[in-house]
Amino acid sequence: MEHPNAPAIEVSSLRKMYSGVDGSPKEALKSLNLTVPRGVIFGLLGPNGAGKSTLINILAALVLKTSGSARILGWDIELHMRRARESIGVVPQELNLDSFFSPREVMDLQAGLYGVPKRQRQTMEILEALGLEDKADIYSRSLSGGMRRRLLVAKALVHSPPVVVLDEPTAGVDVELRQSLWEYMKMLNDAGTTILLTTHYLEEAQEMCDEIAIINHGEIVAQDSTSALLARLDRKEARITVDRDLNALPDGLSGPGVDAAIENGREILVRFPPSQVQMGGLLDAVKTAGLQITDLSTRETDLEEIFVALTTSAAQTGLIPTAADPQAGPLEKSRTQPRP
Repeated sequence: MEHPNAPAIEVSSLRKMYSGVDGSPKEALKSLNLTVPRGVIFGLLGPNGAGKSTLINILAALVLKTSGSARILGWDIELHMRRARESIGVVPQELNLDSFFSPREVMDLQAGLYGVPKRQRQTMEILEALGLEDKADIYSRSLSGGMRRRLLVAKALVHSPPVVVLDEPTAGVDVELRQSLWEYMKMLNDAGTTILLTTHYLEEAQEMCDEIAIINHGEIVAQDSTSALLARLDRKEARITVDRDLNALPDGLSGPGVDAAIENGREILVRFPPSQVQMGGLLDAVKTAGLQITDLSTRETDLEEIFVALTTSAAQTGLIPTAADPQAGPLEKSRTQPRP
């Protein structure tokens, strides 16, 4: 029975225990809960060792879970293993290709493993879309690192999975490949494919993803739409340039959470929470001091600041609400809508 209303990925109370080097148990995933809606590009971010690859390997049936459940399009990864495996394509971090197989042979072998009939295979179409059509019949060992990365993507797409997982797909590749890969992923997403992405390039996640979850120490510490997540850290930066050198800060550049400093003689750098402090009030304080403003620039919070805040002690001490915090409000409930 199909599950037309099920999320693309649904993980409930998922735990994974390993034996440590000294034999003591190590908990890689701690009753993790995660829901990835259909039709979105979803970012899963976290520091090294946070549990990202463990989660992906469980979804790909490469690692056995300790407890909890995981479903892909409603198919339980253990109870309905075949249907779940058919529904997902995984691009791993490692370049795990047979050196003596050509891209065409790699694709045909993978298609055979998934039971794709020869007449339905799209080997050359996929290779062409990823810029590998002229390399179809050479040994994989002859491909550059970037081309091997493309072949891994092609290999994950042979059975036309509705959910594609990319584990650090652009690590160590050049800018041109990164751009072409994302253009292709956007095209797949526009056609209805759900994309789950892990990356260390925060700007990439900020630009690409509709929704983001941040994992740390085996737990989800935040999940929301990208825009809402960026709005969570109530902080803005203004750089005010005045007409003469300053010996002291103007009176009035104060308030809850306001931090001001003089830089380069004539610049005032002010960091403030826009929900509590108005920009106009700060500018008025500068003008009241008899200073003329010659230049003004502002900078909004970016994803890197959110990431650092949520994966350091600030998130653990309650300074920033986490997904498990009842004060977090709509964080867990907010979901982006699939792209039309």
